[in-house]
Amino acid sequence: MTSIRPAAGSDIPYFYEICLKTGDAGKDAAALFYDPWILGQYYAAPYLFFPGGLCFAAENEGIPGGYILCAPDTEAFNRWMDTVWLPPLRQRYRQPYPAEKILSYYESNMIMLINRHPGADPLFPWYDEYPAHLHIDLLPEIQGRGTGRTLIETLLASLREQGCPGLHLGVSRRNTGALAFYRKTGFAQLEEHDWGFTLGKRI
Repeated sequence: MTSIRPAAGSDIPYFYEICLKTGDAGKDAAALFYDPWILGQYYAAPYLFFPGGLCFAAENEGIPGGYILCAPDTEAFNRWMDTVWLPPLRQRYRQPYPAEKILSYYESNMIMLINRHPGADPLFPWYDEYPAHLHIDLLPEIQGRGTGRTLIETLLASLREQGCPGLHLGVSRRNTGALAFYRKTGFAQLEEHDWGFTLGKRI
């Protein structure tokens, strides 16, 4: 039986694993990364530490098997990432990074992301309407049970209480299952990119 609850610090090891096992457009990315934790360093753990972050875990028989992670204010989150979370990681993943510790383009891209400065990113014109952003990942064993929809509804209720007008996310064009899921839950396309799409939903 799957249950939803607020995430806790003790969930972090499970979240790192979930992030890796769903990191290749929804599929297991373990073979693509020399460092198995690098995805979670960027896409999972910071949301549990960001002040004001909204994070929920989906438990499967008492063990986290999925999550939804959200920053209600993306601009503030990017500044916090740039000044608080990423500086220690930039020391660990300092460029030029040893080539023998990079297994794929995806790992190289993660090192690039860690070393860039998201706090200086220009704001998209739709930020005012969709200021929050999210990441949601579920292990295969809890997919197809309505858990993803319940996580979305749980997050939307929390954002609604805060008066947040909307949220957005990025999804790879290779992840056709996720694209279908988001469209069923009311997300619409805001932008198209080489790698995929930015989708948004009003609250």
